[in-house]
Amino acid sequence: LTLIQDRLAFLIVIITNKHKPWIETEYQGIVMENDNTVLLNPPLFALDKDAPLHYAGEICGFRVHNGPSGSSSVQFEAVVLDRSTGEGLVRSKEPLDCESQREHSFTIQAYDCGEGPDGANSKKSHKATVHVRVNDVNEFSPVFVERRYEASVPEGRLFDHIVRVEALDADCSPQYSQICFYDIITPNVPFVIDNDGNIKNTEPLDSKRQRVHTFWVTAFDCGKNRAQADAQVVVTVKPSCKPGWIGWSKRVEYTPGSGSIPLFPSLHLETCEETVWNIQATVELQTGHIGKGCDRDSYSDRSVRRLCGAVRGEVDLLPPPSPAANWTSALPTLPSSDSSLVFSFNGSTHVAMVPDSIAAAVSGDHFTLQLWMRRGGINTQPPTNQARGNRREEETIVCSTVKNDDSFSHYSLSVHGCRLSLFYWPDVSAARPVKFLWKLEQVCDSEWHHLSLSVQFPSVTLYVDGVTFDPALIHDNGAIPNPAPRQRLVIGACWGNDWLNQRQYSMKIGKYVGGYRGLLSGVTVRPGSVEPHSVVECLYACREGLDFGDLETLGSGMKVHVNPSQSVLVLEGDDIESFNRAVQQVTYRNSLRFATPGVRPLKLTTSLRCFNEESCLTLRQLEGYLVVLQPDAPQISLSGVGPHLARPAPEFEGPRGVPLFPELRIVCSLSHAVNTAAQGMEGGGEPANTLMSDAVAHTLDGCEVQPLGEELNPEREELLVDMDALRERGLEIINTTAYIAITGAESISVYEDVLRSVRYRLAKGSARFERRFRLSCSEMNGRYTSNELTLEVNFLHSLDSLYHPSHLLASQQQFLHPSHHSGELSGHTLPNPHRNSVVPGAATVIIMVCVGFLVVMVILGVFRIRSIHRRGEGTGGGSKEDSGQWDDSALTIIVNPMESYESRMGISADTEGEGEEDEEVVESPDDANDDQRIIIKKEGRDGNPRRY
Repeated sequence: LTLIQDRLAFLIVIITNKHKPWIETEYQGIVMENDNTVLLNPPLFALDKDAPLHYAGEICGFRVHNGPSGSSSVQFEAVVLDRSTGEGLVRSKEPLDCESQREHSFTIQAYDCGEGPDGANSKKSHKATVHVRVNDVNEFSPVFVERRYEASVPEGRLFDHIVRVEALDADCSPQYSQICFYDIITPNVPFVIDNDGNIKNTEPLDSKRQRVHTFWVTAFDCGKNRAQADAQVVVTVKPSCKPGWIGWSKRVEYTPGSGSIPLFPSLHLETCEETVWNIQATVELQTGHIGKGCDRDSYSDRSVRRLCGAVRGEVDLLPPPSPAANWTSALPTLPSSDSSLVFSFNGSTHVAMVPDSIAAAVSGDHFTLQLWMRRGGINTQPPTNQARGNRREEETIVCSTVKNDDSFSHYSLSVHGCRLSLFYWPDVSAARPVKFLWKLEQVCDSEWHHLSLSVQFPSVTLYVDGVTFDPALIHDNGAIPNPAPRQRLVIGACWGNDWLNQRQYSMKIGKYVGGYRGLLSGVTVRPGSVEPHSVVECLYACREGLDFGDLETLGSGMKVHVNPSQSVLVLEGDDIESFNRAVQQVTYRNSLRFATPGVRPLKLTTSLRCFNEESCLTLRQLEGYLVVLQPDAPQISLSGVGPHLARPAPEFEGPRGVPLFPELRIVCSLSHAVNTAAQGMEGGGEPANTLMSDAVAHTLDGCEVQPLGEELNPEREELLVDMDALRERGLEIINTTAYIAITGAESISVYEDVLRSVRYRLAKGSARFERRFRLSCSEMNGRYTSNELTLEVNFLHSLDSLYHPSHLLASQQQFLHPSHHSGELSGHTLPNPHRNSVVPGAATVIIMVCVGFLVVMVILGVFRIRSIHRRGEGTGGGSKEDSGQWDDSALTIIVNPMESYESRMGISADTEGEGEEDEEVVESPDDANDDQRIIIKKEGRDGNPRRY
């Protein structure tokens, strides 16, 4: 019976275990770090619809399967707490570490007890996903990244940030891994720290009171765990430091003749301990307002060419306006600090057409063209027919067609934007034209520049400010119709013809095209061989500029660069000490003995490069000025020429005349103060300063001989100069009836030789009684002038020539017709013996005048004797010899010309320098046998000497 019951129960089970267990599809679990029980949401329950049947409705277990990572199932297991209710529990096989893995995922499946005790024919549920998160436990404390923090700050300032400390926490959760706050645990320190670890000072620090501040800081995480070890902070207070140049002097004085002087003798760079690895300083001397960009020789361009050793034969295309050079008279001129004449061109009406005779002198395919140029100029306006904004027109400086034997060649020098072009046509009837182009910043910077163009076709050499530039482009313009064969030369434009390329010369100005706008000076052409480079450099060379004292003292790693005009000097180095020594070696030099006084602006620009570019120092530009003081004026002294020169009249009528200044001496000296304190102390006197003069070798640039009173009469008198000596020495002369001017830079000895050869000659029968001349010299274009040396030439006549038979008649006519001979009277010209018209009663008039004159002389004599007698009584011990002399300041007494010259000079010496009014000659025929004449001189004061 029992067996039957068991079989029946088995059959019932088989029949009744028809359902699978059921669980949730997803579970969220939490497990505490270092624990193994997982709390699931929802709780783990497995249900079976076969309940409450025994075995079939019961849950026997759970199976854990691998998750996505394939490893989480190994760490977890699931157990059944109640078979009848299906309650289960998930737990880890070993404690979990949040820092190793914070989240785990796996699947779980439930199964029932099956058909019987042996679990046969059990059924499984679906797989459910379980997500387990490991909750962190605050098991770690904060740890500082560094154990010691250091910083340096200058004193006297409040900083928002001095240094930042940082601590880290190894916990995995934000709650316990974050540092919630820092704290300074050292009491009574002038610093605070924020929650991010930034430390700042609460009051200005004083390096004298405390140089170093040391304190400790700690950190706390959000679980209030304190750092394992505190960190030390050291703040060093630096004395106040301002980065920049120390020792800068805004004003620097230069005394002419001092040679080279250091500009920054005590200058040094302070970087306030900032580490720099490259320093570059640029010193700029601005001299654009001094002449043509700097201090040069103040001589004429022709004289400078001679001094530089240039080959002679240059032709001045823009000479000073004169009757012989009238093609520049219509051009406006501007004042210049040097001796050159500056012409202004406005691009429209200002054009200089050089005469064909001058153009013919500069023909040939080998020539050197030199000029000073400044684009834009002053008060120049663009032409009215130029379209606004149109910048494609070329501006022609020189345009020339010259004849070469049996052919013609053409060239034109033009500027276009920042380009300089030379259009050259070697043979307008056969060859093809060639155009040379240079791209130059100097062409368009509105500054003075010196251009020297040497053409030795097909070779063309361009020097700009003494520096050689190669053409940027050379090309052939192709075939152009032949021009009409005619020689012409134009400055400031080019003539308009059908044969010219109108694209090149598009701007028309009347009959001219391509007008130049700017300033030109010293435009010369010299045919023949080209100028050597040394000559070009000498012509442009500045006599002032920046220089470096001693290159041998330059430290390692230092570099020095100076531009050709010596107006910009660049220093570069990597060591501060070497750089400071190099800066103190920067000098200013001026080789002119008489430098142009004035102010030269000075700039110093510095750039630094540091390892930390963000915090690298930035230095402002320093500005100052160099003052060139007024030089001591040289005294040019003319001497060795007596106030009188007396020679027999026939000597002046000889073929060579009489030299006026045979013993002339010219001395140039400089006066300077000498301290005589030593002599004063030795002698017991007071110290004093005395002016001493030292003779110096110098160069004159002009002398002038001018007749005083009336001008020279070319039919009766002339001044002779040795023209061969002038040409040999390269001097120039202007010989007119009003003056003779000898110009050109030469030594004093040369001018002495030339002036000693100046002779005065009279025509036959043109002898006078006297003639006065004035001699003066100058240097540096009239900047310094000499004393005016006056020479009175007296002509000694014999009795035969002095008293001609018709002398009485001529004297009568002289008084009756004074208006016709006023000039001759002022110069003591002898009456013309051929004038024989006599007016009745003339002798009576002369006698009356002579008698009146004698009465006046007697009255003056009596008055003079009485005055001397009173003066002798008043002075007592006065010299009788001196008091007995006549006061003849208004009188000149000329004795018999046949007497010795010494006796005549004894009388006329007292009258030297007198005679401020016109002369009046009175002769008495009754006194002719007394061999003496009385002349009253009333000469007018002469005008100022001519300057050149």
